[in-house]
Amino acid sequence: MKKIALAILLLLIWTFADTAASAAKKDDRVQMLPWEEVNKLLPKYSTFTVEDLETGKRFTVQRRAGSSHADVQPISKKHTKTMKRIYNGKWSWKRRAIIVEHKGKRIAASMHGMPHGAGAIQNNFPGHFCIHFFGSTTHRTDHMDLSHKLMIFKAAGKLEEYLAAAGPSELIDAYAAGIKEEDEKILKNIILEKRNYIPIFKKVENVSISQMSAPTENEFQTDLFVSVPVKIEWYVKGEGRVKFKGEINLIRYSPEGPWKLDSEKLLKENRFIE
Repeated sequence: MKKIALAILLLLIWTFADTAASAAKKDDRVQMLPWEEVNKLLPKYSTFTVEDLETGKRFTVQRRAGSSHADVQPISKKHTKTMKRIYNGKWSWKRRAIIVEHKGKRIAASMHGMPHGAGAIQNNFPGHFCIHFFGSTTHRTDHMDLSHKLMIFKAAGKLEEYLAAAGPSELIDAYAAGIKEEDEKILKNIILEKRNYIPIFKKVENVSISQMSAPTENEFQTDLFVSVPVKIEWYVKGEGRVKFKGEINLIRYSPEGPWKLDSEKLLKENRFIE
């Protein structure tokens, strides 16, 4: 009887130790690791899991190339199908916040959903797509793509903190990126008023700030209101390119508080709302 009790005790100890070890291997925290570190963690031909932050859908990819970001491909037709479902059945350049899982680590990242360039895996994905991490750059620039940057902060749970510290010009650029990527969470942390942006997304195909007379930090250090002259190019469905020249107003309630953008005025002046 004593031998049986001892055996049961040893079994329980072994099971607990094994469970604890397994739990220790996986870190549930989402880390915003720099590209230099990720580049070593995910070498060429490594495979890893991509989890879409909004939908929770997961698929597996293989890194094929990329020096300043990861050029990847879904590993099979099944995984391509999952990725396409994330993009509502239509490939798109729009950025999405994702979490990359590899060897117990969860890393904040951003992806787009447009096949391009070369592809070597038989997976019904005609090319590869790009995954960006903090510090990644595009093929054409030496700085982070703003939309990818915002999605990385979103995946890391640091979007609100980042936007709260942004100056007027940074906030205006982020507002345009939020519309471009059709991301209400980005816009929610920027705009002064509550607004459902789904109807706006249905009208606007793209937007860019072509010119902005951004004030310096010294100019608005203690101000609670600032008006920024801008030139905007809207790409409106059924109309094409529509140019706007005017001002964007930003407000804060204390010199230490976050800036908020008066989007209602801007949307009315551009005839998106009445």
